[in-house]
Amino acid sequence: MPSILTHPAIPLALGATYGQRYISGRLLLAGIGASLLPDMDALGLRLGIPYGHPLGHRGFSHSILFALLLAVSAAFLYRTLRSSPSAVFAVVFVSCSSHGLLDALTTGGLGVALLSPFSNHRYFLPWRPIAVSPLDARLFFSAWGIRVVRSEILCVWLPCALIGVLGFLIRREPKAK
Repeated sequence: MPSILTHPAIPLALGATYGQRYISGRLLLAGIGASLLPDMDALGLRLGIPYGHPLGHRGFSHSILFALLLAVSAAFLYRTLRSSPSAVFAVVFVSCSSHGLLDALTTGGLGVALLSPFSNHRYFLPWRPIAVSPLDARLFFSAWGIRVVRSEILCVWLPCALIGVLGFLIRREPKAK
């Protein structure tokens, strides 16, 4: 998996691209939460749920259906999130579903159950440029962690920053003369 530092890059890029007119601060925080939520399944490892189980790590919580259900649920909170229902749905869906897709770009693990609960088959994408992050936080502060951060900066943060800056520049209103 990419590190906990990298999954929020997607909602942050959305926020920079679309701005507060469409994505309120509250919705941005919800998007960040949605981008991190799928990894709550890692707690199951401590509870004895096997990694490859449908509810195990990179299982149902990393699926497209989970992202869809979360986005539909969040859309009902559009007033609280101070955005339109469609903006809430889109930001939460993209943020949550991006988690599984980013994990499918990594070099390790068993893959991602993107189609759970219909199939527990674990998928990787054909191109896997992101070094898998260690599950043990202590190992993150090692040569392995440096490789992870380097691959995440090059493959996730730089493209997201570029998209965010371009989106910001495109939507910026011209100054009155």
